[in-house]
Amino acid sequence: MKRSSDEDPESEPDDHDKRILFTPKPQTLRQRIAEEIASRNEETSEKSQEDENQDIWEQQQMTKAVKITEGRDIDLSYSSDSLTVKKFAISISFPPVNLEIIKKQLHTRLTLLQNTHRSHQREYERYVEDIKSSKSTIQNLESSSNQALNYKFYKSMKIYVENLIDCLNEKIIHIQEIESSMHALLLKQAMTLMKRRQDELKHESTYLQQLSRKAETSTNGSLTVDENTQRILEEVESRRSKRRQARTFTGNCNHQEGTSSDDELPSTEMTDFQKNQGDILQDHEQVFEDVDDDFCKIQNILLKFQEWREKFPDSYYDAFIGLCIPKLLNPLIRVQLIDWNPLKLGSTGVKQMSWFTSIEEFIDSSVEDTKKDNNPDKKILSTVINKTIIPRLTDFIEFIWDPLSTSQTTSLITHCRVILEEHSTWKNEVSKSKQDLLKSIVSSMKKAIEDDVFIPLYPKSTIEDKTSAYSKFQERQFWSALKLFCNILLWNGLLPDDTLKELGLGKLLNRYLIIALLHAIPGPDVVKKCSQIAACLPEKWFENPAMRTSIPQMEHFIQFLLQSAHNFSRSEFSNEVKEIILILMKIKALNQAESLIEEDHLDLKSLIKEV
Repeated sequence: MKRSSDEDPESEPDDHDKRILFTPKPQTLRQRIAEEIASRNEETSEKSQEDENQDIWEQQQMTKAVKITEGRDIDLSYSSDSLTVKKFAISISFPPVNLEIIKKQLHTRLTLLQNTHRSHQREYERYVEDIKSSKSTIQNLESSSNQALNYKFYKSMKIYVENLIDCLNEKIIHIQEIESSMHALLLKQAMTLMKRRQDELKHESTYLQQLSRKAETSTNGSLTVDENTQRILEEVESRRSKRRQARTFTGNCNHQEGTSSDDELPSTEMTDFQKNQGDILQDHEQVFEDVDDDFCKIQNILLKFQEWREKFPDSYYDAFIGLCIPKLLNPLIRVQLIDWNPLKLGSTGVKQMSWFTSIEEFIDSSVEDTKKDNNPDKKILSTVINKTIIPRLTDFIEFIWDPLSTSQTTSLITHCRVILEEHSTWKNEVSKSKQDLLKSIVSSMKKAIEDDVFIPLYPKSTIEDKTSAYSKFQERQFWSALKLFCNILLWNGLLPDDTLKELGLGKLLNRYLIIALLHAIPGPDVVKKCSQIAACLPEKWFENPAMRTSIPQMEHFIQFLLQSAHNFSRSEFSNEVKEIILILMKIKALNQAESLIEEDHLDLKSLIKEV
């Protein structure tokens, strides 16, 4: 039975007597009344105990107060007794008083007061200094309230400059390409004209040599001329006839053959040149097409830096902005110079360019005293010219300028005078770019003398006829050399006098022109040429009133004039003798002029009036 009960525990009966009660049993009314009475008795006993403790504490405090009061009465009575004793004692033992003791005490008292006053005075001064320091601190704190605005300005300026530099760095390659294209186009045109002139000179000289040999050998038949030479000679003569017609139309009858620049191009070549130039200028206009004006207009850029200079001049000058501006403006100025040709008459002057005006206004608006020599902004214009304009001029002079062209030389000298004399240097500062420019001028003129000056010498029998090909060719070459002589001396005031005398007088006058004059047929034409030579000489070389003899480089020319005057005096050319005397007087060969006057018994006063 036990096994069966263990195996099946669920078969046991439920124990209903062991149930758990989850809620208390409800109390009867009597039980609730008894609990209420017990709680009230407990509260009453607690209150009575607290009242008893309060009474005990109050009694203790009253006892303490009584004891303290009694102690004070005892002390007061004691102190009053002691004071009475002291007063009585002082009145009895008071020392004798005299004037010295009083004075001494007063002096001691005064010294103490003075020391106290001085200490108070020092303390007052210290307080005054503290007040001043506090006011200064307040002002600094008030000004420091603008630091946020200052930081905002500097940050915006930094971002602007960085963007400007990035923009210029991106555009500079395109600018250089356009510059190279324009320079190559002008160089090609200049080289074409120069090569054509030299080829024509070579072919014409060869043709005349062949013609001279044929005349010497007295061979019958016509001279065989190369087709290329014949074509070139015909083209040359065609251009000359067109120029003669143009001069006749304008009324210019004093022109000498050989003084023309001969720079006309065929219509096809001129059309191609203009088309290529137009394409380059169109690209030039599109360089900054996609750029905001604040990053490509020089005036807008300078206004940004002007704002910086006006608001924070100390930081502006500490940052050496005056040294940085020329570098920033360099690409923008070069863009404006792409279509500028200083060899062309009527080309825009540097002072009339917009960038020049903007920089001048920027310098004039400086908040600092512009009269101070150490103001770096005053050097901006001269730095721009030295770093940007003069190198541009040097390239034109070295590669494109034709010293035989009077129009090109005149225009170039006009620009150089403005740049070199007014703006290229800062006081006595030596400019390397200026030295390079002057060297390129001298080098180009030397090259022109060596390559382009050629005056053939023919027998007088062949040049007596002024209409002969020999005479015309020789005349053209002489006047071409004389034109170069005058163009060289136009640089008076820009190049050193020694350099001009070496080039004009030493290399050209004495080596070519005088030799040609010696082989010329005497007559009015020779005097006319000599007069033209004298007219080209700078007047400042002969300004010294004490001069009786001319400069040494003119000695050969003076000897030729004297020889010509003696030849003319034995013939009917008396007026030519007077012309020669006037030339001698102009070049300060006064001793030689006076000797001629005495020999020919001329009226000195009338000659002086003509001078």
